[in-house]
Amino acid sequence: MIYDRGSGAPVVVIPGVQGRWEWMTPALDALSAGCRTVSYSLAGDFGSGFKRGGGFDAYLDQLDDVFRRAELERAALCGVSYGGVIALCYAATRPQRVSALILVSSPGPGWTPNARQRQCIRRPWLMTPEFVATGPSRLWPEIAAAFDRWPARIGFALRYAARIASAPSIPPLMASRMRLQQQQDLAAACARVSAPTLVVTGEPHLDRVVPVEATREYAALIPGARYEMMERTGHIGLVTRPGRFSAVVHGFVHAHDH
Repeated sequence: MIYDRGSGAPVVVIPGVQGRWEWMTPALDALSAGCRTVSYSLAGDFGSGFKRGGGFDAYLDQLDDVFRRAELERAALCGVSYGGVIALCYAATRPQRVSALILVSSPGPGWTPNARQRQCIRRPWLMTPEFVATGPSRLWPEIAAAFDRWPARIGFALRYAARIASAPSIPPLMASRMRLQQQQDLAAACARVSAPTLVVTGEPHLDRVVPVEATREYAALIPGARYEMMERTGHIGLVTRPGRFSAVVHGFVHAHDH
């Protein structure tokens, strides 16, 4: 199953390490108001229709299949967090298919997992309860920053939790993806990108998942790349502030739709 809505300039949105497009629904719906928006679940996840295996290149092969199923010859790529690594490598190896590249809060070439993340990679099932339990403390500061009133904050948190529960991730698969990411030469891939590139982050003090300075490496390494910071958000700004996120992406995609 793929998400395919809207009309106009096409943009393919690649999800983060959890692998599920459903987590990004508010952003996808906002994007589809001004672009043809396509998204999907990463290989190996429920509903992806694509088996895991084949190493990191399987994610590039899967993206080829998404282009085929959506009947796209060329599109903008928007990679969210881990999805940015996939988007980068795809743009580096299939430049003729990528009209623009947008990297959103993605781990850069110099990024390495912190101590807690390393534990999750080594023992994904064992660490899952702690990961879930500490999630609110990681995300609440940016939820509080994005919404002025308590009812809006609580309402967002409940809706976000419901989407996560309805589209569960697979911890060992997430761990495998992180190991594969660490094996990629992302700096070399940056040098091969020819598509116009936009690097997007939230505010440094609000992103407690991927440090903003790690994402900003892409702006320095990809020739001609632009950088934009979204205020009042951190790592999940595409869902806390979908209107602002879609405006940023719409503007860049339409500027390079040729």
